[in-house]
Amino acid sequence: MEDIITIFRILLLASLIVCAIATALSKRVMTALIIFTSYSIVMAVVWLLLRSPDLAITEAAVGAGVNGVLFFLTLRKLHLIDKDFKDDETAKINAEVNGNEEN
Repeated sequence: MEDIITIFRILLLASLIVCAIATALSKRVMTALIIFTSYSIVMAVVWLLLRSPDLAITEAAVGAGVNGVLFFLTLRKLHLIDKDFKDDETAKINAEVNGNEEN
């Protein structure tokens, strides 16, 4: 049973490292926001494993909940979420036009 817990802790640590690096390297703002929120959720589980339920609840509520909503509203206000969507649409249109020119 101790081996399973150790493996689970290693997986959580690896998830934290991957989320941190992916957030820093993400080119899209909305993707970075989602990864950052998942980082907070994994960190809440880590706090539970460390037998600190008060910090786990705080991390889940503030880190994933409040911060996620505030970041989303801020990005929406700055029109960065709409910009990502427009960039996707432009890339699709360019791919279609370039695909039709080759035929």
